[in-house]
Amino acid sequence: MSDKEVSKRQQRKEQLRRKERRSRLLSIGLISVGVLFLAFLFIYPSIKPIAEVLPAPVIDYPNADFNAAGNPDAPIKIEEYADFQCPYCRLFYENTEKLLMDNYVANGTVYFVYHSFGEFIGAESSAAAEAAYCAGDQDKFWQMHSTLYTNQTGENVGAFSDRRIIAFAEQIELNMEEFNTCFDSGKYADLVNEDGKNGLLAGVQATPSFIMSYTVNGETKTKVIQGAQPYEVFQQEIEAALAEMNQ
Repeated sequence: MSDKEVSKRQQRKEQLRRKERRSRLLSIGLISVGVLFLAFLFIYPSIKPIAEVLPAPVIDYPNADFNAAGNPDAPIKIEEYADFQCPYCRLFYENTEKLLMDNYVANGTVYFVYHSFGEFIGAESSAAAEAAYCAGDQDKFWQMHSTLYTNQTGENVGAFSDRRIIAFAEQIELNMEEFNTCFDSGKYADLVNEDGKNGLLAGVQATPSFIMSYTVNGETKTKVIQGAQPYEVFQQEIEAALAEMNQ
């Protein structure tokens, strides 16, 4: 074999080696880019800036006790079943709740209790409810309740992510060590699930729904008020119940 043929063969081998090297480097590069991209997708949600936390308006919840307000011995009891992600629940909170507190809860006519409705809309629903109950351990259930509704931005869009919920807890000045212990442990997960089951047993089909109960001549009567009804509807139902009880 001539020196010329040997030289060409060596050139071809060298070209093949270079091509293989480039292919390996390209493969390594693509794998590295893919790994970095996946790492970015995994890490970014925990480092991206969260939306501004808006302060909630101040509402007086008379004789607040965990998730209840008012006198437990009031002649009328109203139990709300709601979802912090529900836009109609927010409408009730914004338009009607304060009027009920001022006109019927404060004077001892109505005892008002808030219940979640389990994981009705999604995982963020139960997370928000658990956060409110954890805040209740520090006598700030209603402050968290108001902050959640004030910062509601949609259903299952991250408005009630863990990072946002922690920011809400800081906003209402909770003891963060106690709150994080409660929230991270899922202390109130069972209660939230029980809320959902109890709501269904009570005939709740959508949020918000309200179970109004009162006693006439020893007989307990109940009425379901569905939807974000205006204050006048609640006023009418409460006054009718009072008249029936001769109060």
